[in-house]
Amino acid sequence: METFELYLLLLGLLLAMGALVSGLANRSILSLAILFLAAGMVLGNQGLGLINESASSAFVQRVTELTLLVILFVDGLEVERGVVRRGWRVPLRSLLIAMPLTAIVTAAAARFIIGLTWPQSLLLGALLSPTDPVLTSSVVTNRKIPAAIRNSLNLESGFNDGLALPAVLIFALALQIGGVGGAGHAWWRFLTFDLLIGAAVGMAGAFLAVRVLRLFRGSLSLVPHYRALYAFAVALSLYGISILLTGNGFITVYVAGIVFAGAAEGDTAVFSRFSRDVGEVLKLATFVIFGSLLTFDLLLEDGARGILFAVFVLFVARTIALLPALAGTRLDWAQRLFMSWFGPKGVACIAYSLLVLSMDVPEGEHIFHLTALVVFGSIIFHSASDTPLANWFGSRTK
Repeated sequence: METFELYLLLLGLLLAMGALVSGLANRSILSLAILFLAAGMVLGNQGLGLINESASSAFVQRVTELTLLVILFVDGLEVERGVVRRGWRVPLRSLLIAMPLTAIVTAAAARFIIGLTWPQSLLLGALLSPTDPVLTSSVVTNRKIPAAIRNSLNLESGFNDGLALPAVLIFALALQIGGVGGAGHAWWRFLTFDLLIGAAVGMAGAFLAVRVLRLFRGSLSLVPHYRALYAFAVALSLYGISILLTGNGFITVYVAGIVFAGAAEGDTAVFSRFSRDVGEVLKLATFVIFGSLLTFDLLLEDGARGILFAVFVLFVARTIALLPALAGTRLDWAQRLFMSWFGPKGVACIAYSLLVLSMDVPEGEHIFHLTALVVFGSIIFHSASDTPLANWFGSRTK
């Protein structure tokens, strides 16, 4: 049996078992993310060797890219319009102040704890700057938590995934050409083409798609299932168009999701249902692949320094960055600390580190293993803490 067919068989069995135990997992600290990660480790190079794809294989890269694409589109669809209009200050501070600070603090830790060069450290800081509340679903779905906090975390994660990509590419190019100074041209190219073209394609394409959908009324009206499929198909198409135009496809699908939710508000739930289900499958598939790639000798190649670095990134770096960024807001200290903890590292970090591997940058494998160590710890600690902390936070607001 070929590797792909074997992987589909194993994934199908894991998804079936995951569905059966999902109720129990949702009420405990053992989330499905942890269970699928563990399954990948058992089936991968560290265990039975049934899944033996390398981190640089095209199969692994495409699965992670598609996962990120779908997750970003769903994030855009589920941002509540009222919070975007009235509660933009907190996510904007998180994006413009806390995210760069997190990258800088992480880079400094990589430089002084691990001993990487500054270009390598800056690349690692950019890789680990995105957050991924997909790992902490109880946080962004628990209605006991104020909508401003839930949607600030959701909005932050959606935009910072795409915004981190130019920095990742710039510093990766800097390593290839031997210094940060040589990446100046790359900076303006990615800022101009990747971000602006990506956002423009997402906005214009989704607006046009909604206008077309409105033509199909009455006897021509689409059934709900195909309305959801239509939105998903548009997101895929716009991603491809953006890539063809040298834009940032991830920014495109996120902006498209926001436009869909805003221009066709009554259909938002219908649009997101199909994409959310697809995203859930792809997310779990990515965790299985990620688990299969992990080998403890490489994860721990830096020994105590690597562990110290991972602990610093998970428990200190975001807090140092976010608390000053939230100064002067109406959030109390418990809310600020709550937000500073829930900045997990997940699919985006995995996808971008795999992208770095595919670019053949010097020390790319070392950087990938450090990223993997942090993501591994994040999956364990954040997935285990989301339900109890979300319930605690919800109970204090009664």
